[in-house]
Amino acid sequence: MLLHIPGVLSGDEVARFRAELHAADWVDGRETVGPQGARVKHNRQLPSDSPLAERLGRQILAALGQHPLYVAAALPLRSVPPLFNRYAGGEHYGDHIDGGIRALPAGGMLRTDLSSTLFLSEPHEYDGGELVVSDTYGVHEVKLPAGDLILYPASSVHRVEPVSGGERLCAFFWTQSMVRNDQQRTMLFELDTQVQALRRQLGDSPEVVSLTGHYHNLLRMWSEL
Repeated sequence: MLLHIPGVLSGDEVARFRAELHAADWVDGRETVGPQGARVKHNRQLPSDSPLAERLGRQILAALGQHPLYVAAALPLRSVPPLFNRYAGGEHYGDHIDGGIRALPAGGMLRTDLSSTLFLSEPHEYDGGELVVSDTYGVHEVKLPAGDLILYPASSVHRVEPVSGGERLCAFFWTQSMVRNDQQRTMLFELDTQVQALRRQLGDSPEVVSLTGHYHNLLRMWSEL
């Protein structure tokens, strides 16, 4: 499932993030990937142990925890603290698949079921820089307004096109879902969406209550806790 999550950050929050990030010290993005990724990755990142990255990352995860669309789609169990990258002057990231397991800063490991990119630059502020995601339904180019997020399976082949003008600034991170299987997660999201729509029309009718029960029984069957 590839899903646009609008309005994760407000315009004022984006402006504050950008002011702080532009004043930060950035490093070569290849420092945070394995050998395959290092061959195709050409950008800059904030160090993962940067206090600024840690503070802004906590704010992003807190905002997402209150965003009903993200919670319904991702069914998040835990997330890697968000990282931050920037692209300019032809920088790009070639085709790759994100690593299946990542270490958490506080210890332990996380299975990367879902990838998220939160855009912090407006589309008109840079040329190129599309996130291109390939899945069984084709190839999708993504370039969202600042403050919006794209959620997609971490198993997808994806890339960032060269930024030929301006600068592309984003946050990105990975999430382990309570439901490992993308098809099952998509089915739950679609069922939840329809139940909510029916509830707005019919209230808690017997049929809505029954469908709600089916949703939770499927979640109980498929979740890994």
